[in-house]
Amino acid sequence: MRVFGFGVMVFAALMLAIPMAQAAGKNCYTQAEAEAEQAIRIHSELMVIGLNCQHMTPAGQKNLYQSYREFTDKNVGLFAAYETTLLNYFKRTGARDAEAEINSLRTAFANKISLDAAKMRPDLFCNHYMPRIQKASVMGRNDIQKWAATFFPSHPVSHPICGK
Repeated sequence: MRVFGFGVMVFAALMLAIPMAQAAGKNCYTQAEAEAEQAIRIHSELMVIGLNCQHMTPAGQKNLYQSYREFTDKNVGLFAAYETTLLNYFKRTGARDAEAEINSLRTAFANKISLDAAKMRPDLFCNHYMPRIQKASVMGRNDIQKWAATFFPSHPVSHPICGK
């Protein structure tokens, strides 16, 4: 009788654990969703760098904020696809306002790099970060996707990646 009772308890515990595991898995990112978040982070950071460093554009070069704008215009389809991927993730995970969730992500990413800018002298910040815009401005779609799909410990995504 005791073995039977224990078996029922184990079965009941497993039955409760399955929905909890499914719920936890529901909130993890697929590889494509993680890449999309990273792309939105990169894009947000480039915007802040361009805005903060446009006054330090080297002589004879295009204004850094203008370079950022051209980069955005050239890759508008790619970034729109990344946003759609994240919108679908937020809808799938039950967000009330998926668009607001993306805006919150963008704001958090922009705030993080803005804090870096505030902690450093402007010239040091710009000398450190402005090469990102210069490199990004000549990247093709595949290069941007590869960059977004590369995960660095210093820039983790906000949700775990499913199966990792």
